[in-house]
Amino acid sequence: MAWFQLKPICVAVAAIAVLAGCGGSSTASTGTTTARHAAVVTSLDVINAPVKVADTAAGPVGYREVGAGSPLVLITGLGGSIDSWQPSFVATLAADHQVVMFDNPGVGHTIPLTPAVSISAMANETSALISTLRLGRVAVLGWSMGGMIAQALAVLHPAQVSRLVLAATQPGTGHARPVPAAAAAAVVSSNPAELLAVLFPPSAAAAARAYVAGILRYPDYYQAPRNAVATQSLAVQTWIAGDDGAGPRFGQVRLPVLVADGTLDQLDPSPNDRALAASVPGAKLLLYPGAGHAFLFQDAASFLPAVERFLR
Repeated sequence: MAWFQLKPICVAVAAIAVLAGCGGSSTASTGTTTARHAAVVTSLDVINAPVKVADTAAGPVGYREVGAGSPLVLITGLGGSIDSWQPSFVATLAADHQVVMFDNPGVGHTIPLTPAVSISAMANETSALISTLRLGRVAVLGWSMGGMIAQALAVLHPAQVSRLVLAATQPGTGHARPVPAAAAAAVVSSNPAELLAVLFPPSAAAAARAYVAGILRYPDYYQAPRNAVATQSLAVQTWIAGDDGAGPRFGQVRLPVLVADGTLDQLDPSPNDRALAASVPGAKLLLYPGAGHAFLFQDAASFLPAVERFLR
């Protein structure tokens, strides 16, 4: 099938590992998994969880699930895949939740959307997966572009969403501060060092090494193919400009929302986080000093407990 692209980008990943100073380590961890969590779900459980394909109303969607408990859906960002989630991060969440991760359109086993990809269209595909897996009403954690998809999901399919965690993401009102040009170029660069530098600030080298070592443990690690990245980029631009119909309507959502980010996020300036949190009555805002776009992994030791408290 023309849409199936699952080629490992081993060369690029190896370059990231070298540039991050990972060496040959394959066991690095953030240290966020406590003994209680390790007794229930381990990073190895996450790594070994098989990739499945759900035959949804929107077409095939590749996904991985691990853990037990109330359902929690993770939505990754631009250029990412289900292998973009650090295993120890997922393992901690899976101690108390049935965690479902999936690939966005055109990535892995997930069929591209036609004629054009939009944030709302990706939210509809997410809704179709939730329905097919019979997850009921779910909590959603969206990172970066995934946070935009999560917002659209709450607008378009409110009966399927119980709580939202919006990590390092922009509002879709047309009033958000734009992504700085240099950071935007780094995200789509073919140089993995540039991507890593925009995710973690220089002071977070240890967190960057742990993140890279973690994701390298997935068998046949892969990311989104370049054509999918291009269509996702257009969808993000449309969202930030306020031209995706769901974006301006997010302020009408009435459910628990947690907005979080790092204060040094190069892709999403902090005023956007403040505006997003202010748009929904009662929303909580967490900003992590000295953290970047990948704050959720950099500050997992404090962010994960905050997420768990929010989800109770």
